[in-house]
Amino acid sequence: MARPRKPLLSTDRIVETARALVDAEGLAAVSTRRLAAELGVSGPSLYNHFRTKDEILEAVADSVSAQVDLSMFEDGRDWRTALHDWAVSYRAAITDHPNIVPVLARGPGRRPAGLRLADAVFGAMVAAGWPPAQATSIGALMRYFVMGSALGSFAGGFVDDESAYDPSDYPHLGQAHLLAERQQKIDERAFETGLRALLDGLAMQYEQLASATQTS
Repeated sequence: MARPRKPLLSTDRIVETARALVDAEGLAAVSTRRLAAELGVSGPSLYNHFRTKDEILEAVADSVSAQVDLSMFEDGRDWRTALHDWAVSYRAAITDHPNIVPVLARGPGRRPAGLRLADAVFGAMVAAGWPPAQATSIGALMRYFVMGSALGSFAGGFVDDESAYDPSDYPHLGQAHLLAERQQKIDERAFETGLRALLDGLAMQYEQLASATQTS
């Protein structure tokens, strides 16, 4: 009986396997030896697709960027709605893969999906009337905010032991032990609160910019 054929090694298979390792065990878990073992191939065969571990991690990061929806910048939504919807999609993508955030935080570098993301945000802001310098700042600001929200959970940082919050020491934390069990709801509400406040501030700047343009 013929032995079953192993799936052909491909760039996509390597990236998918590396991404699963990063998700499960963190960046340190990824090595060419470990990936080769997971894929059932010899180590040197990986070098036909990637020269280094860093290249693999860059590809994993780009695969996460590729999950971010960019359609809101092309379908006629106003700049504020588009930024809001994009930020929600961006956060969803990296919340699913938080261990890759340190690589994403370096910036897009030469990563195609990362560059498409930056291009879409910048282009949409300029098209909406923001000066290029401010459009650049908006892109940076949004990236800081979204990535920061994915680095950890505020609610999850509190233990669920009521005795840890002695009212004589922490008179205002009597309900803090309940935060962890409501982690997702609290964190999502906090993100939405911050995002709306950020967009409110940008909207005020946008109105000031429009007024200054009209009077000049």
